[in-house]
Amino acid sequence: MPRAQAHSTLIRNEAQRLGFAQVGFAKAEFMDAEARRLEQWLEAGMHGQMHYMANHFDKRVDPTQLVPGAKSVISLVYNYYNPEVQEDPTAPKISQYAYGQDYHFVLKDKLKALLHFIEREIGAVSGRCFVDSAPVLERDWAKRAGMGWIGRNTLLINPKAGSYFFLAEIILDLELEYDAPMRDYCGTCRRCIDACPTEAISPEGYLVDGSKCISYLTIELREAIPDSFKGKMDNWMFGCDVCQDVCPWNRFSKPHQEPAFDPHPDLMSMRKQDWEEITQEVFKQVFQHSAVKRTKWEGLTRNIAFLKGED
Repeated sequence: MPRAQAHSTLIRNEAQRLGFAQVGFAKAEFMDAEARRLEQWLEAGMHGQMHYMANHFDKRVDPTQLVPGAKSVISLVYNYYNPEVQEDPTAPKISQYAYGQDYHFVLKDKLKALLHFIEREIGAVSGRCFVDSAPVLERDWAKRAGMGWIGRNTLLINPKAGSYFFLAEIILDLELEYDAPMRDYCGTCRRCIDACPTEAISPEGYLVDGSKCISYLTIELREAIPDSFKGKMDNWMFGCDVCQDVCPWNRFSKPHQEPAFDPHPDLMSMRKQDWEEITQEVFKQVFQHSAVKRTKWEGLTRNIAFLKGED
């Protein structure tokens, strides 16, 4: 068995043992087409106030800028799908990915364990781990690694697992056996486009105006939510799952098996009034280890107040 193939099999098996649902490998190289697309998106101002998206452009499209001598990008998928819903149907909603502990920390620990395994079993490598916190075009790398296709809602979709999963990467100077990209299976489906409450997805899809996305408005936007979005927030107080909820491919999603992603005991039982009266103390208690901390108590109460104004 060729060395690259043997190494790839070894890494894939260990990643799956660590809980990653899928693993793929792509050659580390400059991303020409992706660079042009990102440049056009930024020039159109679709990143809103996410100014960090315009930073480190070269690093976003060239992995060797992040890891000198990089030869491979390992893309990994970690399931977070949870069909459980909040008990009060009138309560403001929170995106599934934020139900449990902050995925950045959960996955970073697993990635470090995988990198240490590679060093122990294969030999010294120069590598870095990434979980949605550095200038890495994770969906594009996952696509290149054959993990799925980028759908009309611009999320990575896998035909056997849908899209309710986190993406993570290890960039390293080790040659591996590379996977082939997968074709697009969205077909003529437009459900995500038609369902988007704020019309953030372009009429033909494959392009999202980030400044109109409910996830952006409830998490990234630091100032007041514009009045033009009143009546369009679909009762989301943190994030939004609409384009995933309506995607036919998510009928193949299976509940995650990660205890760290189980919701806080109080989260699902809180009533609408509980949320409207949430104190800093309750916020810290419920979201102590959650990604919701990113918006802070002030941001979450701003979002809830905005939704209350829609009633």
